[in-house]
Amino acid sequence: MNVRQRQDGMTSPRARERLLQRLRKQGIQHPGVLAAMRNLPRHLFVEEALASRAYEDTALPIGHGQTISQPYIVARMSEALLGGRNMETVLEIGTGSGYQTAVLASLVRRVYTVERIHALLDQAQRRLRGMQLRNIRCKHSDGSIGLPEYAPFDGILVTAAPEGIPRSLVNQLEVGGRMVLPLGQPGEQALVRVVRTYSGYDYEILERVTFVPLLGGTA
Repeated sequence: MNVRQRQDGMTSPRARERLLQRLRKQGIQHPGVLAAMRNLPRHLFVEEALASRAYEDTALPIGHGQTISQPYIVARMSEALLGGRNMETVLEIGTGSGYQTAVLASLVRRVYTVERIHALLDQAQRRLRGMQLRNIRCKHSDGSIGLPEYAPFDGILVTAAPEGIPRSLVNQLEVGGRMVLPLGQPGEQALVRVVRTYSGYDYEILERVTFVPLLGGTA
């Protein structure tokens, strides 16, 4: 993939540092997450016409009715997933642009990621290969099913909102493993952290969010 490492305007190192300052003010503290957000070139995960806005703390369109999440949400979900745990394997539901995938790949040994929209997955794979990230396994599939053939996972991160906690995904966690996901109907969503237990799962509500719904099937 021919990608240009633009270093002007909002794609400069200075713009990334401003983003890091905002994230710290918003409460992000995990040093690994902050380092990943500083080092990864978010402008390569958006259309060139939007590159000047890549380090604003805002969601941006990536086509097919999808968006790249605002940097705060990416950092918040990554931090909530990791906490103080060392994770080896993480499943991501909803590859999208591949940006959240790249953040996770900077933090854990292996990332499995599933995307239902083939065109988005193709674009994300080209970006991730161009960045030499080799600890990622991508699959075009229905994310609501997960990847039971590679389970159990230490963590699962879901980037679209089901209306209820998907038991099929909980069952793919290790006991003690965490899942972070948006939950609820549009306009009434919350970010939730689920922890699998021997008898089922516990969960806590973290904050209000807005995500696209989790859909089944592939496109």
